[in-house]
Amino acid sequence: MRNMINPLKKQFITISACLVLGACGGGSSNDAGTGSASTGTGSTSTGTGSTSTGTGSTSTGTGSTSTGTGSTSTGTGSTSTGTGSTSTGTGSTSTGTGSTSTGTGTTSTSVDATLPAEPQLPTTVCATLTANLKHTAGLLPDSVDANLVDSNPDSVRIQKQITNCPAGQAVKLIAGSSGQNAFLSGPLTLASGVTLWVDQGVTLFASRNPADFDTGAGNCGTAAGDGKSCNALITASKTQNSAVVGDGIIDGRGGSVLTSGANAGIMTWWDVAMLNKSTGKNQNNPRLIQVFGGSNFTLYRITVQNAPAFHIVPNTVSGFTAWGVKILTPTLAYSKPGYSCPTGSSPDPTTPATSPSTCFTPETTKNTDGIDPGQSSNVLIAYSYFSGGDDNIAIKASGSAPALSHRIVHSHFYYGHGMSIGSETNSGVDGIEMRDLSFDGHDSANGVGIRIKSDDGRGGEVKNVSYRQICMRNVKEPMVFDTYYSAGNHSSAPNFHDITVSGFHYLGSAKYAGGTLTFNGYALNGTVNPLKIALDNVIFDSAPKISNSPHNGGPTPPSNTQFTMGPGPVNFTVASSAANNVTIAELQKNAQAPLDCSQAFVSFPSSASPF
Repeated sequence: MRNMINPLKKQFITISACLVLGACGGGSSNDAGTGSASTGTGSTSTGTGSTSTGTGSTSTGTGSTSTGTGSTSTGTGSTSTGTGSTSTGTGSTSTGTGSTSTGTGTTSTSVDATLPAEPQLPTTVCATLTANLKHTAGLLPDSVDANLVDSNPDSVRIQKQITNCPAGQAVKLIAGSSGQNAFLSGPLTLASGVTLWVDQGVTLFASRNPADFDTGAGNCGTAAGDGKSCNALITASKTQNSAVVGDGIIDGRGGSVLTSGANAGIMTWWDVAMLNKSTGKNQNNPRLIQVFGGSNFTLYRITVQNAPAFHIVPNTVSGFTAWGVKILTPTLAYSKPGYSCPTGSSPDPTTPATSPSTCFTPETTKNTDGIDPGQSSNVLIAYSYFSGGDDNIAIKASGSAPALSHRIVHSHFYYGHGMSIGSETNSGVDGIEMRDLSFDGHDSANGVGIRIKSDDGRGGEVKNVSYRQICMRNVKEPMVFDTYYSAGNHSSAPNFHDITVSGFHYLGSAKYAGGTLTFNGYALNGTVNPLKIALDNVIFDSAPKISNSPHNGGPTPPSNTQFTMGPGPVNFTVASSAANNVTIAELQKNAQAPLDCSQAFVSFPSSASPF
């Protein structure tokens, strides 16, 4: 008992694919055998020369052909055509939005012509390293690193090859010939122009020894100090054209028991995070990938999971791309199916720590943000999946530079705090496009959809933000626009304006019905910065609640908001109010159908997913 104070390759169909390609069919069939043919949605054909035609089809065998949205073809010479298709094998061809082709001579084509070309796996490898360790179901045996001398056996050899690798080439981590599939490392520094390639079937695990990450103060692995006492697992500083790629996994082991320091044997990294939340102290846990400055950093097809703290943080980067990335925390290695943890097995913030927790949920893995771009420009996040215990994505601007020109498109959100801007908006946020996104919050108590948050201790201007083609269900708070996110010191007033939500469809929730919406512009001490927001074709299948609970010294919402409704329908009601400075420009005149979300929601594409 723990107490303390305080199936990979699943279907990928985007909303735009359904609209652009007409991939919204039904029916299913199965054929097995050499030369088999299977036609229909969800079809499966297994055998040499098999043909599978239909949405979600699967063809397995040499020369297989799979045509349809979400199709999968595995085998030499396979062809997979359709949105989210996957082709694995020599000479494979995969055509469609979010397609994946793995093998010599592969071809992958994206439908969205507004995006740059899809990144590619490296063509030149400077060094290949073979795994010496073996994990089972996502866990290394405790005996591997119980002795602190062996806490990061692969750090030196990986770092040596990264350091010696010429720019434009890759260090590749591959599986061994006898089932070895794991590397175990402490902090690594990625060199400029160098790619770290984690091959399919391989996992790079982080050490669970806080001393390996400590920056010198001895606070890593504790809730003390300034919260900056741990180095990241992978750091890139002022690099150009560096990358982390591959169909493998980077695992932070957030639910593993710490082996050194004050909390050795009685806490995991996530227990420390809960202690931080419950006591107001500073959590000192390592991030997984930290990018400082530089330009043109790429993450491609990599899975990043079980981070002790934030998963990925690009800070002051010009040109950052995350394409086909999967972020999942916690995995089944640290939980149960459906996140059904037994009573007493999860972090409990009310009583002293006596032993480490053994089962975790998204609600008990605090501060495990997915991707947090800070003060960065020209950011693209596409065809990716996010599920965790905090902000799935949080765009921030807390330094001297603004956050400029971000595009988050064709991606799926599950557990977590959704697609956020803030709360650090001090230096301004401008030009953010969010398009073709799905949110399924699984009725989590902490679920958030789209959110802009700040306060008057941070301030800053947030403008030119658009949300288009958004499908959402089972989310407690579908929309939050709040300038009183926390209690500020009244030093700098936030200002949110030119915000557009167009083509938004909320399909309801068994637990929260239409969810709760918050609209809170700023007004205090003579400064009035109204939230200016346009809503166009915004449809809720169940009536939402409009928050009317004042918080953090702010007025009763909705307040200080200028709504523009239309020209498409908006089917929830907000009353104008002179007292609360709420105005409504009524432009609704088109009888549009709600956004079609019939193909928007897909399973998380990992066999390690508990849901």
